[in-house]
Amino acid sequence: MVFIFLKKQVIIISFTYFSILVLKAYKIFFLLFIFSIHTLFSQSDSLNKPKWFIKPIINTGFVLVHHSSISHLVKGYPTVYEVDVVKPTYGNKLWQLENNKPDIGISFQCLDFKNPSQLGYAFIVAPFVEIPLNKTQKKSRLIMRICWGATYITKHFDINTNQKNIAIGSNVNSFVQFKWFWHLQVTKNLRFEPGLTFSHASNGKAQNPNLGLNVVSLNVGLNISIPNKNSNNYFKIDSSTKVKSKNELLTYAAIGFNQREINSPELQTYVLGFAYQRNIRNTHKFAGGIDIFYDQNYFTDYENVFLKQPQGINQVRMSAKLGYSYNIGRISLPIELGYYFFNNAKADAPIVSRLAVRYYSKCGLVGHVGLRTHFAVAYNFEYGLGYRLFLGRK
Repeated sequence: MVFIFLKKQVIIISFTYFSILVLKAYKIFFLLFIFSIHTLFSQSDSLNKPKWFIKPIINTGFVLVHHSSISHLVKGYPTVYEVDVVKPTYGNKLWQLENNKPDIGISFQCLDFKNPSQLGYAFIVAPFVEIPLNKTQKKSRLIMRICWGATYITKHFDINTNQKNIAIGSNVNSFVQFKWFWHLQVTKNLRFEPGLTFSHASNGKAQNPNLGLNVVSLNVGLNISIPNKNSNNYFKIDSSTKVKSKNELLTYAAIGFNQREINSPELQTYVLGFAYQRNIRNTHKFAGGIDIFYDQNYFTDYENVFLKQPQGINQVRMSAKLGYSYNIGRISLPIELGYYFFNNAKADAPIVSRLAVRYYSKCGLVGHVGLRTHFAVAYNFEYGLGYRLFLGRK
């Protein structure tokens, strides 16, 4: 069945074919075909786009078994029921132009793992941005979706009732999704959209066990649109997110939580970070700095090696780091890689890394949420505040 919604001279009809790549014994299965309707609620702007729309989606994929110890949890092909509330951007703000006028929105998803007794269901709420990766609109245009939010998973590890679920240790988990798809412009009003999606859920070792769950799917879409023919509007570009200087200093403090073993007490982690950051342009920056870590978990590692509690400076670990950040207006997505140059107990791996989201306010305050890992093994989530100081002017 196909529904058509007409509102103020604009019609958008989307026929979406969702097909899933399942790799098993060299076979590829296409599992699902549906119709997805984009419902338009308001008049389009100067670029003939709706102000916002709702996109219902049904998708099916497979669990990526990244560790042999979770293979017994895979009982079938997960199904995702998704509704996205989407708002296109029009280029009236500088960050929108810098990111090729992306779409932004919030995704509401229900993921059925097809294993109700051990994994149950995941209910997901996550904001996202979909960024065109080439500046000009062409017949072939690659789009990247970045999505990070929270998920509530109904079944997690329980020592008495669910001992075999060693993938998920808590109900509340972080949810990360990356999607790459193409806008292949067949005609002026016909667009073909194939793509690949990767989704991940875990709690960052806040509660053990925490191997996490990954779902992979292949999507194919066909969009047909009839745009508004109203005359163009012109607007002033908001440049308030433009950086004031190419050089800046960042300092922040954050707290986190993790466990040493299953059902063990919650331990606290702290970090004090310092970095010099170089803005190549508004969307890209590189950084170098030092992190000082104070981890209750590390105290046990130190005591196991030296047979005594750490005192003074031996209570901390220090790392030197390099980083890169991609910026979407006031939101920054840093990736950092560091090396413990001061780590007397030689605990964990010598390489420490971080994936984070930071919000840079007008007054200089910085909000920070990050995931710290050792050789890609999660150690803890970080939640903190910082301050950015510009050095000179452009």
